[in-house]
Amino acid sequence: MKKNLDYLLIGPAYPFRGGIAETQHQLALALQKKGRKVELLTFSSLYPKILFPGKTQFSHEMVLEKLKITRLMHAYNPFYWRRVLRYVESCSPKFVVFRYYTPFLAMSYGWMAKRLSEKIIRVALVDNWIPHEKNIFDNHLNNFFGKQIDFFTTLSEFVAKQINNQYKKPIWSGFHPINENLLPIINQDEVRRKLNWEQSTNYVLFFGLIRKYKGLDLLIKSFSTEILMNKNIKLYVAGECYENPKKYFKLVDKLKLKKRIILDFKFMNKKQIQNLFSGADIIAQTYTTGTQSGVTPIAYHYNKPILISNIDGLKNSIVKDKTGEVVKNDPQSIAKGIISLLERRKKIEYTSNIKKNISKYSWTLYASMWDKYLSQNK
Repeated sequence: MKKNLDYLLIGPAYPFRGGIAETQHQLALALQKKGRKVELLTFSSLYPKILFPGKTQFSHEMVLEKLKITRLMHAYNPFYWRRVLRYVESCSPKFVVFRYYTPFLAMSYGWMAKRLSEKIIRVALVDNWIPHEKNIFDNHLNNFFGKQIDFFTTLSEFVAKQINNQYKKPIWSGFHPINENLLPIINQDEVRRKLNWEQSTNYVLFFGLIRKYKGLDLLIKSFSTEILMNKNIKLYVAGECYENPKKYFKLVDKLKLKKRIILDFKFMNKKQIQNLFSGADIIAQTYTTGTQSGVTPIAYHYNKPILISNIDGLKNSIVKDKTGEVVKNDPQSIAKGIISLLERRKKIEYTSNIKKNISKYSWTLYASMWDKYLSQNK
């Protein structure tokens, strides 16, 4: 029986964990609130174990929202793809939306998009176009996928520009919304008692999956600079390490920073995120490359000023909204940025600006604009 969907969203969703899955859920819910018929098609298998650097691909937190999630897609075994294609056709969707964030998905997505009925409009919702960690095959894979797409949509202007340099196809440039299922802010003194953090100490939080391009080593080195050496400031690093964690423990030991840097290398659930962001003073994103980050909207939700690298795309919302400090990618500049960001006057100003701008980043607004663009241009 045909379902006559408005949108079939293909990509990670529950039981898969992580920011992409969470935002797929949020987009689907926002579209449903608008009265659209939506289904999520997720993976039976996403990454083979040999390629996945983390401990598990799956979430232990139940999704309670009323979402239709079908687990059928196989990311890398072509023998499954024809069956998935038949299922997609049986849903009779107006739009099939491929959530694209890595060239690893180009073959399965591109194969399917190429064979879909011409009545179905093929949309790419792109997080990253040029990968942070590059491979010689990236451009070929992107090109194979991109040729099959009717419309590109993004979560940042910078990614839209990257795609526009390669294709003269319709592109809608969006923004990265704030997830509506984040837990509320807790009183800082109260949460610091729970975390055993000192009330008089300033805490810098580095949050998210630890990968080489995120520049954690530069942030750690900044704490050994003279400008930060005698300040009552600590760094808390929270997130699963997707590289060998020993290099960071060795760096902390070498710089004699064990008392000032806490390395908590595990994947954080919503309650832990609530505690860490509520307890911290500022958020550091010292990335060496980037386009946008899911950490920024979390920082906005918890009203935390941001220290951000001077990278186009990554810094755009912080500069536009005046919600943090932009720094060069070297320990000395990072250290100066931390000191500046923790000045009482600036901290109050940046926090106030976050509160003024936060309403611009809702999933309701994103889904409304995204849906309007696709509906008017189909």
